[in-house]
Amino acid sequence: MHPTTAPVLFHFLAHRQGTPGAVLLDCSDAAVEALHTLSTHPDFATFAAEFACLLASSQANGLAPNVLANLQAAGCVVVNDASICMCNDAGKPQPPPEAVWIDGNWYLAPPSSAQSPSASRTLALKLLQLVNADADTRDIEDVLRQDAALSYHLLRLVNSLGMGTTRRITSFSQAILILGHNQLRRWLNLMLFAARTDDPRAPMLLANVTVRARTMELLAKECGLDRADQDMAFMAGMFSLLGVLFGTPLAELIKPLQLSEVLVKAVTSHQGTVGQLLLAMELAAQRNACGVAPVLAKLQISAGQFTLASLSACQWMHDMAREMQQ
Repeated sequence: MHPTTAPVLFHFLAHRQGTPGAVLLDCSDAAVEALHTLSTHPDFATFAAEFACLLASSQANGLAPNVLANLQAAGCVVVNDASICMCNDAGKPQPPPEAVWIDGNWYLAPPSSAQSPSASRTLALKLLQLVNADADTRDIEDVLRQDAALSYHLLRLVNSLGMGTTRRITSFSQAILILGHNQLRRWLNLMLFAARTDDPRAPMLLANVTVRARTMELLAKECGLDRADQDMAFMAGMFSLLGVLFGTPLAELIKPLQLSEVLVKAVTSHQGTVGQLLLAMELAAQRNACGVAPVLAKLQISAGQFTLASLSACQWMHDMAREMQQ
């Protein structure tokens, strides 16, 4: 990959009420190749038909006419810049009347002093510690019994058709056995971000962290990493925003989780392939497409691969959110 070739970046915009409502495409002058890959890929049209894909008029005006036409033909909508309100202040945004979408890092602000960690989040973190320590199933069950919401969501997940079993689950031990520890870890991470309904940051944090984790997992596969390392890439993406969620330094927060040294170094200092994937995702979140490019080049990942992995992860997040709502 040429060092000046940049990927297309995907940024979630919130509805006025603060929930994920659209994806804003961010493309630099070096993203022409990736834009072509995206606009002509059938999965983009499928996603755009289900979830709003937007392009700010200021960026649309700088694109080649054929590239812009391809994006619009696939379902991308050009919007006036004034319809997007930038908000980086803590607390639920209060956009002006003319704003349709909310952009910015407001949801990355630490929780307010009035927002102490909910019981569900505290217990989910405790469950993660137990699962990572390979605790006895009975110990995990004992914690699950302390929270009705977590218990309900776990049994509902395992009883869903997506788990590939027709047997109806009636106990925690059955659920844990069928789900397995790796999937249980993933689910607990999702519950950490989704468990607090009165935290205005939660919907946007959940959307961003799941897309980050899933993109890293897909890119780990592109790098030739095995299934275990792909799982580690997913977990690294999920853990990377735990500090934001709890308003606690990340290194301090993950210390009791008994994570592998490789995973800890990846999350805290970008070491190893997984750590570099996380660095690429963090640069993408900062809208630094040209900073992402050399990191991808070092990993031998093309701008097109990164763009399509991001698209696939956004679709995965959308499907997951729809399932949770149902």
